[in-house]
Amino acid sequence: MKVLSRYFTSQIIQSVLFVLVAFLGLFAFFDLMGELPSVGRGGYQLQHAFLYVLLRLPGYVYELMPIAALIGTIYTLAQFAARSEFTIMRVSGMSTLMVGWILFRIGLLFMAITFLFGEAISPMTTAMGEKLKLRVQGAAVSQEFRSGLWTKDVIRENGITGAAIGSRFLNVREISPDGQLLGVKLYEFDRDFRLTAMISASKAEFKGGNTWRLADVSETRFSTTALDGNASSQEMNAAVTITNVPTKDLISEITPQILSVLFADPDRMSAVELASYTKHLAENKQTTERYEIAFWKKVTYPFAVFVMMALALPFAYLHARAGGVSLKIFIGIMIGVGFQLLNSLFSHIGLLNTWPALVTAILPSTLFLLMAMSALWWVERH
Repeated sequence: MKVLSRYFTSQIIQSVLFVLVAFLGLFAFFDLMGELPSVGRGGYQLQHAFLYVLLRLPGYVYELMPIAALIGTIYTLAQFAARSEFTIMRVSGMSTLMVGWILFRIGLLFMAITFLFGEAISPMTTAMGEKLKLRVQGAAVSQEFRSGLWTKDVIRENGITGAAIGSRFLNVREISPDGQLLGVKLYEFDRDFRLTAMISASKAEFKGGNTWRLADVSETRFSTTALDGNASSQEMNAAVTITNVPTKDLISEITPQILSVLFADPDRMSAVELASYTKHLAENKQTTERYEIAFWKKVTYPFAVFVMMALALPFAYLHARAGGVSLKIFIGIMIGVGFQLLNSLFSHIGLLNTWPALVTAILPSTLFLLMAMSALWWVERH
């Protein structure tokens, strides 16, 4: 049985890798065609377009691995059926449970690869590609927004710890490719939503440890005593103070990673980044459904490899007269496309109907798993 297991593993891995490379080549070609209109804009040349497309490929590895596993497994099992190898294996004592166990162990490898690309490689290379494109083109991230970028933060007693004592709204005119914030304006409010300060700075640079270094700072502070009906004239005159300093450190929960999320596709982010940003939104009383769904999809998507390989198993029981290998591969492609479309559709439906994020993420895989079990039951009975 070890010989058969090694035979299954080698054949399926070769087929899956072949299908994956073919898909990557196709998607890279389409991406390159889409980048050609941008060539010549600023310093963006053809070699930059090639590098940009190359840096996007790990994201496609993550997205296409379940489909490649489905098609590659179907191709291998259909070849076994066409050459009557699978029939001989069954006569020799190989049960459906044993075949499923072999496919499960192979699926563990593909699941690990999917998880690695989705959590570590793809988010890093995608961010590198976007920064490369912006830097070469000499563009800023938020130039397309008329009023700049807006985000919200919580002011706490001890910087980023302690009880919340107010809220802060951050407006940034531009974000440079190197992560600097240009044209910064801050509006601080107390817990009763009374304006306590307005701060403007020409730029802000992140120094680590939740600290931003503001430059050319103009700070206007409003004393809440001026709102008291019993305030004296001196207190009224001192209600507004204006100070100008060359630099000022600002401690904030907002980090470059959080700002980058605002422009990133949630499906291309890691689960760690999604969890961090979801927590930030929840603390600031903002809607989190979209990012919660993306988080659970990111967590559960690698397990779709097992579902796809389970869908491929019934094809081994279909004799060659039930359809050629090419027909079975075509059916596999249609199933894979259907899975991707249904996965995307349920994300939108779940968001519109406020379904639980976990249910929205696992429902497509659950439906396809039930389909695989039904198909396997049918071929076993017939």
